[in-house]
Amino acid sequence: MELMTPPARVAFIGMGVMGAAMAANVMKAGFALTVASRSKAKAEALIAAGAEWAPTAQDAADGAACVCLCVPDTPDVEQVLFGEEGVIHGAAPGTVVIDFSTIAAGAAADFARRMAERGVILLDSPVSGGPQGAIDGTLTCMVGGDGAGFSAARQVFDAVGKTITLLGPAGSGQICKSANQLIITSAMQAVAEALAMGRKAGLDPMLMRQALLGGSARSFVLENHAKRMLDRSFKPGFRAELMRKDMRLALGAVRENGVFAPATALAAQMMEAVVNSGRGGDDCASLGALVAELSGLRD
Repeated sequence: MELMTPPARVAFIGMGVMGAAMAANVMKAGFALTVASRSKAKAEALIAAGAEWAPTAQDAADGAACVCLCVPDTPDVEQVLFGEEGVIHGAAPGTVVIDFSTIAAGAAADFARRMAERGVILLDSPVSGGPQGAIDGTLTCMVGGDGAGFSAARQVFDAVGKTITLLGPAGSGQICKSANQLIITSAMQAVAEALAMGRKAGLDPMLMRQALLGGSARSFVLENHAKRMLDRSFKPGFRAELMRKDMRLALGAVRENGVFAPATALAAQMMEAVVNSGRGGDDCASLGALVAELSGLRD
């Protein structure tokens, strides 16, 4: 397949916090940009900067060499791709579609098969790095799907990410993203318990964290999520309700692959508890507040 280079047209569907930032970086890289979203208001800044507006996913895909989407969940992706005015009705054979959403691996593989029947390549590429990574263009892209399509769209990936890995056939990216989320959530649970233990034993938790960062326990979660827990700063970077969704996907993935996964099961249960305690709109690090509360700690 021919390499996509600027100023080829790229369509981006989904103007949430992540999608809008990624689309902006695609345009900064020199690609002609078309945007579509349920809410046009979320795309106004990009339209003002030169992006074209498309009223439907079908319209966005028409004439685009690459179509990107970033929407909340599996049913949303299916609707964008195969709905009455979906991408499949506008994309020409040879179009590469990149799904940056986090969805079920089995569904991702099925969607890729269905798109391939129309000559369209679908790559699943969930991302890690959060809103700041999306703004900075430094996301980690975990990609599954056709190697030729991946190579053709490489410059699109380079516009949004720093670590970009083709992991295998369709659905592979989603499996890797489930691994990412179960590691983060399990680590958050351990950090929350450790901080609660220190507080109940009379330690200064800030000093405790500082000490731990100097040893083998150092991790991204201890550096970042623990700080949020101690500061009680739960303005959402990544909402707890979205992590709950991702942990449900991780549970499905370990079950489908026959993995003995007690850590995943516990972490998923804890995210259910976080959301059910009324913290669904808070950052996922509010898990620390729940563990502290259940430990009898009051701030």
